[in-house]
Amino acid sequence: MKKISILLVSAFLLFQSCTKVDENIYDKYAATDFYSSPTGSDVALAGVYAQVAGNWGGVGYAGADNGWYDLNCMSSDEQVVPHRNTGDWQLDFAQLYKHEWLPTHSIVGNTWNWLYKSIFTANLAVEQLTNANAEPSKIAEAKVLRAFFYYLLIDDYGSVPFYTENNITIENLPQKSRKEVFDFVVRELTENVVKLSATKGGQYYGRFNKWAGYALLAKVYLNAEVFSGTPMWNECLAACNKVSEGGFSLHPGAANASSPLGYQYFELFGDVSPADETILSIYTRVDIVGRNIYGVRNLLGPHANALFGVSGWNGTVTHRNYIEKFDNNDIRKKQFVWGQQPGGVNYSLDIASLDNPGADREAGARNMKFYMAAPLNGGGASNDFPIYRYADILLMKAECNVRLGNAAAAKPFIDQVRIRAGLAGLAASPTLDDVYNERGFELTFEGHRRQDMIRFDKFLLAHDFTPATAAFRKIYPIPTFALNANKNLKQNPGYQ
Repeated sequence: MKKISILLVSAFLLFQSCTKVDENIYDKYAATDFYSSPTGSDVALAGVYAQVAGNWGGVGYAGADNGWYDLNCMSSDEQVVPHRNTGDWQLDFAQLYKHEWLPTHSIVGNTWNWLYKSIFTANLAVEQLTNANAEPSKIAEAKVLRAFFYYLLIDDYGSVPFYTENNITIENLPQKSRKEVFDFVVRELTENVVKLSATKGGQYYGRFNKWAGYALLAKVYLNAEVFSGTPMWNECLAACNKVSEGGFSLHPGAANASSPLGYQYFELFGDVSPADETILSIYTRVDIVGRNIYGVRNLLGPHANALFGVSGWNGTVTHRNYIEKFDNNDIRKKQFVWGQQPGGVNYSLDIASLDNPGADREAGARNMKFYMAAPLNGGGASNDFPIYRYADILLMKAECNVRLGNAAAAKPFIDQVRIRAGLAGLAASPTLDDVYNERGFELTFEGHRRQDMIRFDKFLLAHDFTPATAAFRKIYPIPTFALNANKNLKQNPGYQ
């Protein structure tokens, strides 16, 4: 069970229960007085963070299904929910994997709606806190959150509707180029990250403190060439170095008999994200604050019942070719299971079909990285979800150095990650392929794969059930309903 107390969650619950408070209480306080107070500013921010945690209906960064996480993971080579030949599961996930999505695709639309709802909520928080002359770090936090959502938008959709004040109707929202929004995100982050609190943990667990802000800025710079046409490797490296000033280190990877998967490494994906390595995590408590479905969604019913006393959904699988890239001595390979399992289940590594007629009931290896943490039920578990962690920062440093022509300087960063995983350091200075592969080994199922595949020019290549695809697939279409609501919008090339 959760063993930490988080002020932000309490503020969110207060926010949720406001309708039960006697209205006369509100008559005693001006809004500016309320939002300038520590409690009021946290309530304003809690409404925004609630969008990050999310829940059902495609809402949230990660945790439940049919939203941002699925859009950005299942279009890569690391995972897919196949339609089953028993009639289970819709085709949306297989369509993502095979790069067959259309402007009417449900998950494309869900993610768009979530991000714009989040921006609306962030705009409101910025307005409330600014008008109240709230603590500068709280105003900065709201602006960094808004920049986070815009970064996710341009990553997925390219040129998008843009607004920073809510007093505008949908049909009048202007569409800004990807580069224009990228420039806004960089400006907002460089102006506001320095104002964020440097506090780690406690009330800042699960929130953008200074170190999480620099991690976000590093991510934006890492993909600057994709977003703007101009690489910014030096700027990314500088932002990564700022994160390192926060005193982070790799969590131990040693063998641990008490761990369900046998190693301390997997504590990174359990009930509470360890403070040594985790930079930003989503706080989760099933049925209260979000949920993490990535354990229960993988497993067949009898297997989940044998391990956790709940029925699994028999959903997500990983292709044999992806798993076989891992060295057998790599402790990270332990996250995948196949063959005979508790509950009389026998998973096959081979998958014959994703959609027509679909996969057999027991086809496909399953991922146990987010081994279900209590409290849990058939709707998910309480594993917190790491958005940014220090292993990613080290691999970003390695990538920047290789791209800047200094591969020898990159080697110590990538070797730290490999050695923690039970492998030897590289025999020579890393290539870009070494960095790309190591990112896949380390960050599987954490929401980074599509972006990495695009940046390393791998996304359009044929793999498994996915043919080679055209360049326009690097971004998603603007949903049909958004085009219908705002005639000023232009559809992305290739989807007209």
